[in-house]
Amino acid sequence: MSRRSGVLEFAVLGLLRESPMHGYELRKRLNTSLGVFRAFSYGSLYPCLKTLVGNGWLIEESGSTSPDALAAPLSGRRAKIVYRLTAAGKERFEELLSHTGPDAWEDEHFGVRFAFFGQTSRDVRMRVLEGRRSRLEERLDKMRAAMARTRERLDDYTLELQRHGMESVEREVRWLNELIESERAGRNRRDGTAGQVRTTERDEDRPPQQDQSEDADGPPRHRGGSRPDPSDDTAK
Repeated sequence: MSRRSGVLEFAVLGLLRESPMHGYELRKRLNTSLGVFRAFSYGSLYPCLKTLVGNGWLIEESGSTSPDALAAPLSGRRAKIVYRLTAAGKERFEELLSHTGPDAWEDEHFGVRFAFFGQTSRDVRMRVLEGRRSRLEERLDKMRAAMARTRERLDDYTLELQRHGMESVEREVRWLNELIESERAGRNRRDGTAGQVRTTERDEDRPPQQDQSEDADGPPRHRGGSRPDPSDDTAK
């Protein structure tokens, strides 16, 4: 399977996980929600749908029981086919959703993966974001090196075009940095809250402490929890 058809498979399964759709509606969602598919046509979509049906990941159903649909055979019009995700299709989408390899970082695939981040675990999101950032930083280094080598041989317009390309990559790197920091901050907040809850539970279950408690490794503690100062004669 080619990289582009793999992206389409992932997107179709993800959209149909939300709700069943017929082909035209699915194509509209691919165009409007996932901009990478604006150039896709029925010629690309329907072979993908047939393959997914053949794999058992989708099933085809009659689109409607309305009077218009019932009259369609008499008028010679074909009833719309609705595509529904099967249990095996959901498992397939979950499997694809967990992938964090280089394909998930590339230009064509990353935007689609990002569109389904709401259904993706935090660990996977972090690996995809960090992988994308690493890939763009490598690209940026190459662009800077190429510009430094060829700057004097380029005319003003070509040089400006290269600058524009570099600025676009730099903006995306900054955006990825913000997303990664936000993911980390969210994880730290949740971990901190969970720690506070566990501490509170332990405190509630702990029996009341007396004024002095025995320390397994040393003399009794004074009120306030501090050990006596060895240099204090009153402590002897």
